[in-house]
Amino acid sequence: MFKKQYYLLGAILIVLLLAFGSCKSKFEKLKASNDYAKKYKEAIRLYNKKNYSKALELFDVLVARYRGQEQAEDLYYYYAYTNYRLHDYTSARYHFKSFADTYPNSTRAEECRFMAAYCYYLDSPIFSLDQSNTLSAIDALQLFINLYPKSERVAEAGKLIQNLRDKLEEKSYANSKLYLTIGDFQSAVISFGNSLRDYPDTKYAEEMEFLTIKAQYLYSKESAEFLQEDRFTAAITDADQFRDKYPNSKYLSDVAVLKKESERGITKAKDILAEAASDQRLARKIAKRDTVKSQPPSEKGNNDQKIPN
Repeated sequence: MFKKQYYLLGAILIVLLLAFGSCKSKFEKLKASNDYAKKYKEAIRLYNKKNYSKALELFDVLVARYRGQEQAEDLYYYYAYTNYRLHDYTSARYHFKSFADTYPNSTRAEECRFMAAYCYYLDSPIFSLDQSNTLSAIDALQLFINLYPKSERVAEAGKLIQNLRDKLEEKSYANSKLYLTIGDFQSAVISFGNSLRDYPDTKYAEEMEFLTIKAQYLYSKESAEFLQEDRFTAAITDADQFRDKYPNSKYLSDVAVLKKESERGITKAKDILAEAASDQRLARKIAKRDTVKSQPPSEKGNNDQKIPN
């Protein structure tokens, strides 16, 4: 009995393997043939059946074969979407853009121009990675809005641009905090200032303005005494502005401490400098303490020194 079942299963397996092999050879045979009309029909059928990998194999051949002919526009449209369905957004955006450039008067040109930009959007990585594709996506979506201001897709394009800008804002905020975390306080001050200038309506504004004061205080504290008065003064000025701008902030007590410590820092620096005026050894020691490599201090409005995000 078991032997009969064994032979039966073996026979079924052989039939299935033969059927699979026959099916595969049939596709390969079509692919290698010169019957382009049949290839065209089969490529569309495979696309509609969502067998995009096999459809792409045929479209690769057909697009080149029908270039410049009547069928070329339809083929190229399917070709771009096949790459898109396979999540090859780099190839898809190239072909969508190429379609729009090649067939600017086509009823599909607007759609393909949008899809090219949308593929950039889909290729935009998480905020912690390089944002070149994010910037390219914003440019492409803005170009679409400029070219088709009355399009029904303009609203969606605007939402996508805002999503991308939010990502850039998140990256700028994270980068600025990183400088503070690693103890590069001057770069933190500059970076927070750049971020607040680039994203004035950011949801992180209050926190970043507080952290700017903190970074400015720490930057001043590690400076040589003959530089501390100006740098601590910058921290005090920022603290006063913060208190006026955010009278109910949860950071007010911390800001008050930083202001008080900055005032103490100025007093201490003046005392040390007064002592150094009559002590050459101390004066030389103070001069050696300045380890700052670039221009001071609170450069929130400095356009000449912008830390890249």
